[in-house]
Amino acid sequence: MTNYSHLVIGIGECLFDMLPTGVRLGGAPANFAYHAGQLLGMDHVLIISARNNDTLGHQMKEELSQRGLNNIMPTVDFPTGEVKVKMNAGGLPEYTITEDVAYDHIPFTAEMEAAARMTAVVCFGTLAQRNAASRNTIRQFLDATPANCLKVFDINLRQQYYSKDIVEQSLQQCNIFKLNEDELPTVCRMFGIEGGTSEERCHRMMERWNIDIVIYTCGATGSYVYTPERSSFKASPRVEVVDTVGAGDSFTAAFCSALTVGKGINEAHSLASEVSAYICTQSGAMPTIPQPRYSLY
Repeated sequence: MTNYSHLVIGIGECLFDMLPTGVRLGGAPANFAYHAGQLLGMDHVLIISARNNDTLGHQMKEELSQRGLNNIMPTVDFPTGEVKVKMNAGGLPEYTITEDVAYDHIPFTAEMEAAARMTAVVCFGTLAQRNAASRNTIRQFLDATPANCLKVFDINLRQQYYSKDIVEQSLQQCNIFKLNEDELPTVCRMFGIEGGTSEERCHRMMERWNIDIVIYTCGATGSYVYTPERSSFKASPRVEVVDTVGAGDSFTAAFCSALTVGKGINEAHSLASEVSAYICTQSGAMPTIPQPRYSLY
């Protein structure tokens, strides 16, 4: 494989969002990797998933190449993933997720293991862990990363495609945990974390699973970043929202990218808030981030 170093990696679902406005490449880990690449340079990022040799699979290969997004994308005997997306009356996405697709069957390869050993940041969620094959690959990958790797669990709860066991295993393997205002009550109910403010509950999660950072996003209101020693709040910039697809992934990507180049949590949080707000003004999960407006350098 290419001689990468200090990689920022998204591992899990790479798929096509079937939006009202057309077919767009997406999937939370792919969105994360692409936006990190826009900020850090594409040579520093990688998406790990799987595709089929079908029409969408060929389109995926072509679009990844056009975007300059390095990938490890084994071909498997299951259709390339797709999600039908429609916007509700509030402008928020609603998803119909196809099951038993390529990203459910990601094999763990020697190339992936080699990449894991050069990883500075890896982001993963729950959707690609709904099937044992990809779940085991993600866990093996995380186990193979360096001790100082930032392992980011961006929970991304989708419909029924998660379980308490999957969430707990992921919390045990991560050191950064990201969730939103809809997901916090679900996670708290799941693990009997009752009472107190949102901040207190996030701190209890940090203590319970020995997590270094919890990122808690609250849509148009703003976002919080908690560490054991401090908390940071940023109000969401007021923008004209086109859609929110991929906004959370861009937040995670910007925050982690800033950390990798030595920015502090406050600066990383500010960049993440600004980038995710900009993504909301664009259609689809992977619009171009204006440079040098959001440059890290």
